Amino acid sequence: RLPRRYVLCEVVSEDPRCRQCIEDRAVGLAVREAIGRVHGDYGLACCSISFTVKYLNAYTGTVLLRCRKDCYRLLCSALPFVRQLESRNQRYPCSLNTLHVGGTIRTCQKFLIQYNRRQLLMLLQNCTNEEERRCVQKSLLSCSLTEEVSQSGDEEDDDGTE
Repeated sequence: RLPRRYVLCEVVSEDPRCRQCIEDRAVGLAVREAIGRVHGDYGLACCSISFTVKYLNAYTGTVLLRCRKDCYRLLCSALPFVRQLESRNQRYPCSLNTLHVGGTIRTCQKFLIQYNRRQLLMLLQNCTNEEERRCVQKSLLSCSLTEEVSQSGDEEDDDGTE
């Protein structure tokens, strides 16, 4: 098993349509292009061996990239040079902001929960009326890493077989 690193990034764009139209293929191509531009063929070859986009949430603009442990610094140093994403023959100007580098997907998930919680707290401080405050508080209370335990009789099949 090869040691890997997971890089958690955020897509930052002025255009609201950018987040709705991004795809993992477009993010992967833009990152590979930036690596090739910054580090040349050697850097591109090193990073391409096990590089992949593991997770993409277009709604929040969160991207999780995976690469080999020995070349994650090449990847991280090329991420600020991503200038645009191309999707459906449209180009959207944006940048990738590195949030966290972790050894497992689980550590990145834990960081993302804490990061989102801090962002919600900042939103709570900036609320102007009580309705906004209640919505943000509800969102803040729903941030947890606990698994939901299902009831024993709730998950039977429709035909009665198990």
